[in-house]
Amino acid sequence: MNSMNIIRTVLRTAAILAVAACAVLPAQAQEYVSTPVSISKEKVKINGKVCYSHIVLEKQTLYSIAKAYNVSVDEIYALNPTLRETGLKKNSIILIPSAETVRSQQPSETEVAEKPAGQKKQKTHIRKWYEDLDVIAEKYGVSVEAIMKANNLKGKKLANRQKLIIPEPSGFIDGPASDETVTETEVQPADSVAAIEQPADSLELDDEPEWIFRPKEKVEMTLILPMQTKAGNPSRNNLDFYSGVLLAVNDLAESGISTELNVYDLSDKSHPVTNEDVNGSDIILGPVSPGDLGRMLASTGETMIVSPLDPRAESLVWTNSNFIQAPTPHKAQYEDLVSWIEEDAQEGDKVLVISEKGARQTEATLQMKEVIDSSSVQFIPFSYSILEGRDVIKPLRGLMTETGTNRVMIASESEAFVNDVVRNLNILIHGKMNVVLYAPSKIRGFETIEVENLHNTSLHVSLGYYIDYDDPRVKSFLLKYRALYNTEPTQFAFQGYDMASYFIDLCSRYGERWAAKLDKTEKSMLQSTFRFDEVEDGGYINYGVRRIVYGKDWSVNKIR
Repeated sequence: MNSMNIIRTVLRTAAILAVAACAVLPAQAQEYVSTPVSISKEKVKINGKVCYSHIVLEKQTLYSIAKAYNVSVDEIYALNPTLRETGLKKNSIILIPSAETVRSQQPSETEVAEKPAGQKKQKTHIRKWYEDLDVIAEKYGVSVEAIMKANNLKGKKLANRQKLIIPEPSGFIDGPASDETVTETEVQPADSVAAIEQPADSLELDDEPEWIFRPKEKVEMTLILPMQTKAGNPSRNNLDFYSGVLLAVNDLAESGISTELNVYDLSDKSHPVTNEDVNGSDIILGPVSPGDLGRMLASTGETMIVSPLDPRAESLVWTNSNFIQAPTPHKAQYEDLVSWIEEDAQEGDKVLVISEKGARQTEATLQMKEVIDSSSVQFIPFSYSILEGRDVIKPLRGLMTETGTNRVMIASESEAFVNDVVRNLNILIHGKMNVVLYAPSKIRGFETIEVENLHNTSLHVSLGYYIDYDDPRVKSFLLKYRALYNTEPTQFAFQGYDMASYFIDLCSRYGERWAAKLDKTEKSMLQSTFRFDEVEDGGYINYGVRRIVYGKDWSVNKIR
């Protein structure tokens, strides 16, 4: 048997915590069946738009209602704005736009370029990452061969955002194609489609029209982790992540979102998961290492792959349009830290950047220096070696202001040096200097630094992960996790819960094209904030950062 063993959540496994998870989470929780939706016979006209008056029954969901009426969830929200706060209530009446009204207002996805006077029009289409020639041909009611001929294509492979000339159809088939009649134009042969110049007055549609997003009743997610369940030494961190995913799937089922979860234990790296294994998946979560992720990208077509844990996998984003880097890169945290200083700085303040003299330039310190140098912050650089630590108080004080606030950033991740800087800053604070420290997230893990010293400096930290235990959502998660697994959740369990909750919900709401909504769906989760931006000719990076402040009263407060 192949050592890369597939595990289905509805079966018991040999994994330590997964055994309890699979035993407690019932199979039917994965197959939630909502109350069937019948189309209402009652219609009303609102602002000239024909709408249905729908009575909500018990266990009906927005997703099932939207699917029955053939509209999107956002279109229902538009007519019923209070639903976002109140949610569906039994026997309440909501307005549903008729499909005919929605389609009459749909923008065309095409670009119609006006030719100079006396010449004919030409219709073009910008290929989306999820489209192939068959999809585009069906959209416009033309044959694949006709599109290939019009664009001088030698094969069916298309580039992301490639511009295609759409020939006049002999007759439109049913579908969301534009109703505009476009007369045929002569197309000059070109060496490639990229060589066809886009007319200056054509409009490039960056946003997807809402009508193409259709909810999914069931989301299929594939989870790939090196859990090592067959090696005799299971990975506790990855099993905790898996346990968080299972709890998220269960909670989603209770809210009406059904998930089919396929789990692979990647215990033999010489046999990576193939495209055949994940065929039909809406989302692939994992594997973990950049190497395994790169091999997955090379073998799984265009299914969206989410990097769950390793910030170093960011490099894969720039060459793979179906790759999502969910852990916030360290550079994004440094950028936020510098922005924070810019926001806080007042007239009369001074900004100091302290670095270690003669130290080896790590990737982290180089990134910090790059971010600081490229910012608009006016700062005073100060560098010293750790051997000079006892003699820097006087020169450091000479650079500071005695009337304003001294905002200090440490451009180092060396524990010994950072500890020395914090000690010196505390000496200056006791000497009545007003100091606020800004530092990378790694400072919170340095065991040699006295926590009291961090509070004295009013430490400001930008970081990718932070759990606010006063958050009611966190409290609810803790109670469920303890009851289910009889143990405390680690940050890996929180991460698994956040990832599964966010991506499954997004796919359920927007269907097959859910990734097009990533850069428009910012959300604060239990320990992460997801704010994705699309990379040009690449995938998506999460720039969500949380800010915390250490108060002089020994409090630690999340302020964003």
